[in-house]
Order: sequence, then C-alpha cells, then structure tokens
Amino acid sequence: MTAPDDTLTPELEEAIALGYARRDRDDMAPTIRYFEELLERHPGHPVLTYEVAGAYDTAGREAEARERYEEALRLGLSGEALRRCLCQYGSTLRWLGDLPASLAVLERARREFPESDAVRVFLALTLEELGRGDEALGTLLGIVTAHAEVTDLGRYATGLAGLADWLIAGRPED
Repeated sequence: MTAPDDTLTPELEEAIALGYARRDRDDMAPTIRYFEELLERHPGHPVLTYEVAGAYDTAGREAEARERYEEALRLGLSGEALRRCLCQYGSTLRWLGDLPASLAVLERARREFPESDAVRVFLALTLEELGRGDEALGTLLGIVTAHAEVTDLGRYATGLAGLADWLIAGRPED
C-alpha cells in the first residue's frame, strides 16, 4: 500500500487559507471543526491531518495535537509541510514535558532542513529546557549572526559567530 498523496490542489490550498483567515486564536473550536470537516472530505490526507493537529495545538490541546502530528507523519508529509510539522510537533512535545522525544524530532528536522531558522529556534528552546543553555544560546547566536545584514551587528557579527561555535562545542579550551 502506498502512502496517501500529500499534494494540494488549488482548491485545497484555498480552503486551508480560508481556515486561517477565519481563525480566532481566542476561540479555536470553529477552526478545529472547519479543519476536521475538511479532513472528513479528504480522509487520510497528510497535510490536512497536519492542519488539524495545528488547530488543536493552537487551542492548547497538545495531547490531541500530538496524536494528529504523529498521524500526519505516518501518512507521509513531505517538503514545507513536513518542516512545519516537525517544528510544531517538537514544540508540542516540549510543552508536554517529553524533552527526549522533542529533541529527537527537532534533530531530525535539523538533519532534513539544515538551513531552517525556525527549526533551529525550536531546537534551541528544547536545548534550554534540557539544561543545555550554552548550546541553546550558541544556536540562537548562529541564527542572528547569519542575518547580520538586517541588524546593526556590523563588525561584531564575526566575533559573535565564533562565540556561537565555541558555545555549541562545549567551551573548548583550545
């Protein structure tokens, strides 16, 4: 049996955009219902399953979100939807207190999407929760210095990038 197709038709893309346009973060019940109904019309669709997970997550219903993220991953998400799912799922696991699982998910995301700043930010949050503050700070400094052109870091960027590497490496003596 092959995994369900995770491609989105223009109609599904429009339906997802409409769900976000109508979303009220203070009352997520209508959004959850909307995405659940959309998924009922397209059962087993990985991206729609992921969108349902995200709606539960935004509503603060992390345990339900976790189940749906896991289902979306089993269904075969790929590309940008996979990157977003791994970030959100890793964050949800952190909120649920499952730090080892959060780290594993975000390390997978880092391997599959090494240039993603979002992945690295969520990874840094989990590293901090795990008591790995130097690594977390180094990761965040690495992101900031990689975008020095949009900050006023100027000539400090090179030194701060070196500091980031040093922190991530565990403060080596040499």
